Amino acid sequence: MKAYLTRRYMFSASHRLHSDAMSPDENVATYGKCNNPYGHGHNYALEVTVSGPVDQSTGMVCNLVDLDGFVHTQILERFDQQNLNTLPEFTETVPTTENLCLAIYDILQRGFRQAHLEKVRFEETMMNSFEYAGGGELRR
Repeated sequence: MKAYLTRRYMFSASHRLHSDAMSPDENVATYGKCNNPYGHGHNYALEVTVSGPVDQSTGMVCNLVDLDGFVHTQILERFDQQNLNTLPEFTETVPTTENLCLAIYDILQRGFRQAHLEKVRFEETMMNSFEYAGGGELRR
């Protein structure tokens, strides 16, 4: 029997949406107020969904302590209270929430082995959310 577990985590980070490959006018036309040279911040809500069989002895898909520990050390400590533009994940990539979603999915996919990673979902604002389930297609 396969079951799904979704955990929600909160963190804050700032970014400036800007591409060096575009002119200043193109950046403003593309990113609008998010191209502010001083950046801006978000209080992100990250949802991580994993799946797997329900363990007969524990009754769980995975140990929540393991998932929370991995997310804390590999995701929250890395991204919370950071300027995303300064992080290695975004040296050549614009730190949009879409790209943040892909980066976090990749970290979880490579490192968390106690259950199958189904998807990650981000709420950037009340009006914007993004999710990625692997396979190259990001859903808004």
